[in-house]
Amino acid sequence: MKIVDRKKVAIIGAGVSGLAAAKAFAEKGHEIHGFERGPDFGGVWEASVSYPNVRTQSDKDLYAFSDMPMPDDYPQWPSGAQVQKYLTNYARKHDVAHAFSFNTKVLSVDQGDDGWTVEVEHPPKGKAKPKRETLKFDFVAVCVGQYSNPKRLNAPGESDFTKAGGQIIHSSQYVDDALAAGKNVVVVGASKSGTDVAVNAWKAGAKQVTLVYRRDVWRMPYKVLGLLNFKHLVFMRLQEHFSKPWGKSGFGKVVGKLTKPLAWANYRGLEMVLRAQLGLKKFDMLPTEGIENQVACAFPIVTPDFFTGIEIGKIKPVRTEVARYNEGSVTLKNGETVEADLVVEAIGWERDVPFLSPSVKAKLVGPQGDYRLFRHAVNPDLPGLGFVGFNSSFATMLTSEMVAHWLVRFADDQLAKQPDAATMKAEIAALEKWRHEERTASLPDKGLCVAPFHFLHFDELLADMGARKRKSLNPLVEYLSYPRLRNIRAYLESTPAYSAERRADA
Repeated sequence: MKIVDRKKVAIIGAGVSGLAAAKAFAEKGHEIHGFERGPDFGGVWEASVSYPNVRTQSDKDLYAFSDMPMPDDYPQWPSGAQVQKYLTNYARKHDVAHAFSFNTKVLSVDQGDDGWTVEVEHPPKGKAKPKRETLKFDFVAVCVGQYSNPKRLNAPGESDFTKAGGQIIHSSQYVDDALAAGKNVVVVGASKSGTDVAVNAWKAGAKQVTLVYRRDVWRMPYKVLGLLNFKHLVFMRLQEHFSKPWGKSGFGKVVGKLTKPLAWANYRGLEMVLRAQLGLKKFDMLPTEGIENQVACAFPIVTPDFFTGIEIGKIKPVRTEVARYNEGSVTLKNGETVEADLVVEAIGWERDVPFLSPSVKAKLVGPQGDYRLFRHAVNPDLPGLGFVGFNSSFATMLTSEMVAHWLVRFADDQLAKQPDAATMKAEIAALEKWRHEERTASLPDKGLCVAPFHFLHFDELLADMGARKRKSLNPLVEYLSYPRLRNIRAYLESTPAYSAERRADA
């Protein structure tokens, strides 16, 4: 077995991607040090940042690490508390829990002459002040995903609204449904988190829930026609061929043109089903653009009872924007004024990694805001720095796990196809061009999403790693089925073995 030098590695974040990275680096023999600003494992699933009754969008056959399926007694779509427990058990199983420091803020990450410096702030002990510490690492894995800085509305009149007793919070702060009881609630944004909060507020006893949103989008029910799990429609290799994948060869482009009528019929048929099942025309929520132009990481799943709440008058959807806040109300751009005691801004997150130094960010983020990452993991101008979870998808645990395995091999110069800087820069530029010219549905994700191209992403990573197994031998399973955990596990286990050890002179 080949031996490489052991590295001191910082893992920033203890959510899905942080655990994937910790396990991958520790498994090879590296010394890992994890830092998490929250109180426990889980990331977005940790209780202090999870809204009530949250559950996964993808079912447990997809939302799990390949080497540890979700427990049999978990429901098909686990709750946030169940996911958090699963992640904690995963950390214990792989003996990485001890490596993490919780309630610890990462203040800065910067490039040094011989590695990377990370400044952290540890929680205070007793009456003492928080302790700051600057540490040196050979490699830093940034695993905070895309949910670090809440996006805020910052509409005029906020101070008037709050001085009069009103409350404005981000959806990540809606952690207790008692906040909504007996109040007029306005939810801004109709993403999955927005509709989840709207339904929860109604059921928690809100006087009225008003959902303010800018445009209608296609939504996928957990079960199409009440029978078919949506994973059987969305998570297929065949479906990817209909969605303008990147890196098509000349032959692939010809095939794409020949199958274009089939792709069109596929999407129009799906739209007809969703239109009928969800009553989109009846509720005046029928999107004006094709579903193929919306299938990306922001593609929402229907919150159970969302349309029921609209039908019985408990949730009032208004397609407009907030113009300003007033004392006890919100004025909308359509001229309507809505009574409000609580406003929940479910408008997403800023695409930012706040602790990276300006010089690092300048290399990482392009002029149009795109993250310049090869394989969604590394930038050629930032050696020793990697990212896990910046390849968001409908199967985040699997994509994080896969890219974490790729990243440790990249860091150790152990990829079968170890790329040079020129290759990486050319690939980054090609993908940026693809997003802006061919696949505009991916533009809002700023290069941080691989959905719906899970199989294509896996293919590239596995080929780079030199996996002997990359596809199922059964063509029906390979092209007409979702990614199977046991198959992903087998593919990863077929990569060349090696380990890291400390040098004798170190």
